[in-house]
Amino acid sequence: MIRKLLVLASCLALLSSAAAADGESAIKRTLSGKPDFSGHYDSGTLTPLNRPEDLGEKQFMTAEEAEKMKTDVAEGNAEALLASDPNREAPPVGGDSEVLTGGGGGTGGYNRFWLDFGSDASEVDGKFRTSIIYDPPNGRQPEMTPEGTQKRADNFTSFTYVNDGTASWLENDGPGPFDGPESLALAERCIVGFSAGPPMLPGVYNNYKRIVQTEDHLMILMEMVHDARIIRLNSEHGPKSDRMWLGDSIGWWEGDTLVVDTINFRELTGLYGGDENLHLIERFSLMDNGNLLYNFTVDDPTAWTAPWSGEYAWKASDEKVFEYACHEGNYAMGNILRGARMLEKEFMQQAGGGN
Repeated sequence: MIRKLLVLASCLALLSSAAAADGESAIKRTLSGKPDFSGHYDSGTLTPLNRPEDLGEKQFMTAEEAEKMKTDVAEGNAEALLASDPNREAPPVGGDSEVLTGGGGGTGGYNRFWLDFGSDASEVDGKFRTSIIYDPPNGRQPEMTPEGTQKRADNFTSFTYVNDGTASWLENDGPGPFDGPESLALAERCIVGFSAGPPMLPGVYNNYKRIVQTEDHLMILMEMVHDARIIRLNSEHGPKSDRMWLGDSIGWWEGDTLVVDTINFRELTGLYGGDENLHLIERFSLMDNGNLLYNFTVDDPTAWTAPWSGEYAWKASDEKVFEYACHEGNYAMGNILRGARMLEKEFMQQAGGGN
């Protein structure tokens, strides 16, 4: 009996060594043997979505170049990479920042004290991409269609309006940027976030994700706007009439890779410029170091002239997802609309000679 136990133990040890040699032991698995993605991840990265044009079709940077990027950002010298204030100190007064206001100052802007866009370049298989997008070969989003350009503008009207202190929008015919709640940007209305998508792209803050996985569902809790994506495994899409802000996501396994197919988006989406014709394919796979490789392909023919694909790593983390209580604290939306009505009243009084 003892001899049999020793033989069995030796066999198990050999199998364990073989699995380790294949890298399998580094991947967490569920009871059914599927990779277990459950956990927390940080998707913040210095790797830009679109490759700088001067790099052409150069896909990768050296480790030295990646380290220089990290150093430049830390020292505030990365003007070509980040159009942000290098100052990390708290602002002395509110509204003195030009980071998120396009250089116009005014209330509501942040300096880098509040930002957390990542601390290094995304590394996959020992390589550092020069951009998240790898297809087209120039690493940049394809040209947008006129419809996509207009859709993007519609989504950002209230953000891009230059506030001159008057209701100058009344000088033009048509709807104004502050006519009602529905005319404000989706992010301003706390419906979808700046980077939550999908696809889920790195942003200037709130880049953490939490994944909870079962045998038939995968939930991704996104820190940005506190959205939760529910992906149904081995299921079918719902009817086209059921359109959702985050789309309708179903998934299936191809080996150790989870493939997620998402359609049935609404007319406006978290991918600015995207619309109800957006078709998104995502691929999730665990890396040996515990990080999650996130790959995606965007296909929306009414928004972009060609499909485009990207890939970057989400770093495994012990940090938790913070609550993004956007709706609960969204007093700004009501104040924006009240302020617009006051400016319109003043504008009309001046136009009417003070009456």
